[in-house]
Amino acid sequence: MTISPKLIAYLEEDIAGGDITTSAIVPKGKTSAVIVSKDDGIIAGLSEAKDIFNYCGADAEIKKADGSRVAKGDIVMEISGDSHAVLMAERTALNIIGRMSGIATKTARISAKIKRINPKCNVAGTRKTSPGFREYDKKAIFLGGGDPHRYNLSDAFLIKDNHLELCTIADAVAKAKAYSVYKLVEIEVENTADALAAAAAGADIIMFDNMTPDMIKRTIAALSEKYIGKGITIEVSGGIREENLGDYVIPGVDRISMGELTHSVKNFDVSLDVKPALKTVNIVKTVKI
Repeated sequence: MTISPKLIAYLEEDIAGGDITTSAIVPKGKTSAVIVSKDDGIIAGLSEAKDIFNYCGADAEIKKADGSRVAKGDIVMEISGDSHAVLMAERTALNIIGRMSGIATKTARISAKIKRINPKCNVAGTRKTSPGFREYDKKAIFLGGGDPHRYNLSDAFLIKDNHLELCTIADAVAKAKAYSVYKLVEIEVENTADALAAAAAGADIIMFDNMTPDMIKRTIAALSEKYIGKGITIEVSGGIREENLGDYVIPGVDRISMGELTHSVKNFDVSLDVKPALKTVNIVKTVKI
């Protein structure tokens, strides 16, 4: 089988010198188990969990598709195999399902709120992901219906405030486009004047960073006559939370990027339940003589 080296690394972090509890007290032999959802939401990470169980020597059957909606009590995976293999893989598999499903569920909830106001506006993630887990954080955003945004620094140009301390907007955009004609050029701005300069320079995406809703409206109005609707994507970010989300779903905004999709997500609750082994009951018959 083929398994990502990252998944093996997550598993080895947990196994370390071996599962001493299982080795000491659990007899080897075939067992079966189920993974049960204990929350309502979007399930994710099942394909990764299956790979982990398979790598440890157990069989796993996915019962709900990644990205599908599940309810509390739903069985999302059935597992069978040697008891040591099942228990060794348990925590790593549950951690991955729990985090990815939490991200997917939050993304889906926020996306639905945005779409009710503006069906053309999307929610996007950021690079504020868990170290070593970005691939799966981003996949979870996608499964929840969001835009993963850049996966890494080489994915697209994103010219930020610290870059602009060292060069002008026009110079930065020109140099980025000269560096690669195939990569999108996004630039972060904090006021209307810089947004106009970015548009004039030919930026593909303009991110309004930490602007108030009123400032966003004024900046879009300033851009609208010449630039809006002519291939420039408008993104807003900074200070946006689920509680104030509606204030930022403004006509002209194409996507809203939110770090909280990944940096402060609530884990989705799942559990692995091993089916109990049959126990032999000794029945002593009393015989009357």
